[in-house]
Amino acid sequence: MTIQRRRFLQAAGVGTIVGLAGCTGDSDQDTGTATTSGTQQSQSGGSQSGSGSGGGGGGGIGDGELVLATTTSTYDTGLLDAIHPTFEQATGLTIKTLPKGTGASIRTARDGDADVILVHARNAEDQFMQDGYGVNRRDVMFNDFVVVGPESDPAGINGVSSATEAFTTIADSEATFVSRGDDSGTNKKELVIWEQAGTDPSGQWYREIGKGMGDTLVQASQTGAYTLADRGTYLSMQNEVDLVIHVQGPLEGGPVILKNPYGVMAVNPAVYENVNYQAAMAYIGFLTSPQGQTMIEEYTANGSQLFFPNALAEDPQFGQYVPQGYTASQANSLSTEDKRFLHWVETRVPSNY
Repeated sequence: MTIQRRRFLQAAGVGTIVGLAGCTGDSDQDTGTATTSGTQQSQSGGSQSGSGSGGGGGGGIGDGELVLATTTSTYDTGLLDAIHPTFEQATGLTIKTLPKGTGASIRTARDGDADVILVHARNAEDQFMQDGYGVNRRDVMFNDFVVVGPESDPAGINGVSSATEAFTTIADSEATFVSRGDDSGTNKKELVIWEQAGTDPSGQWYREIGKGMGDTLVQASQTGAYTLADRGTYLSMQNEVDLVIHVQGPLEGGPVILKNPYGVMAVNPAVYENVNYQAAMAYIGFLTSPQGQTMIEEYTANGSQLFFPNALAEDPQFGQYVPQGYTASQANSLSTEDKRFLHWVETRVPSNY
C-alpha cells in the first residue's frame, strides 16, 4: 500500500515534543497493509497497565500522523495496541502502523515511507545508520528467541543447551522445520544459527513460507514442525498452538546467541525532508520515558510478561547510540570526537568562509 507522503511539516506541537523527549532519562505477512492503533484486537488476550496517561494533545505534531514500520512481534503480541492510545492522546497524533518483518520495515524506511522504525536486528539497524538513513537510535526492550516444536519431539532436541546443536540435530534427522523466510529479525537470527552450525538447510524438510511470526507458529503447529520464535509472540499464542519450547533462550538460562533486543530510531530528515521527524522523536521519547517503559514492563499475555524494558539505566549505555564496534581508526591519531568535528567543518562550513 503506497503511503501518501507529506508536502510540508507544520510547526504545531513543538511544546509537546519537548515535554515527551525530556522524559527520556537515560499482520504477520509483509503485505504493506497499514493499520491505525486501536483498531486491531490483540489475539493474545493480554492486558496492560501503565503509570498514567497524558493529557489530551493539541493539534498534533507536524501533519498529525506518525508512520511506524515495525516487526510483526510488537504487533502480533498486542503490545502496540496497549501503549499507542496513551501516546496518541498525549500528542494528538494518529499512528499508522505498518507491521512487517524487520528487513521489510527497514526497506520501507530507506524508501522514505516511514517516520520511525521499531525493529530487532542490531546488525541491520547498524547498517541502516551507517548508510545515513537512521538517526537517534535508542534501546527500548528485549526478550529472547526459543526453539519450539511438537511435544513428541521427533528430532530429540528437548533440553539441548546449544541452539546450533539443536539445529544440526533437526537437519540430520530431517525433521520438518518451518522458516519465516521473510528477512525478518527472527529469520536473520535463524540464518545466523544455521551458519554457526555449519549447515545449509535445504530439502523437503525445510520449508520457507514468507510469513510473519503468528502465521509461522500456526503452520508449525499444524504440520508438527519445529521453528524459531520470539518468546513474546509464542507466549501470547501458546494456548492457540500445539507447540512447546524445546530449547530455551538466555532468559531461561539458554545460549546468548538467542538474545533478542529491540531498538527504535528515526528516519533521517536530512535524507527525506518530508518525514515527520518531530513526531518520530516524540515517539522515541515516549517509548524510552519512565511511563513508556513501565507500560512495556507491565504488559502481559496469558499471565506472562512478554518484553523487558531497557532504555533507562543509571550507568551510561553509549553503545545504543552508534553502530557496534564504532571506534576511532587505529591508524589515525585523531580521536573519534576530533574526526567528527573535522567532518562538521568539511561538510558545514562554506568553502569561501
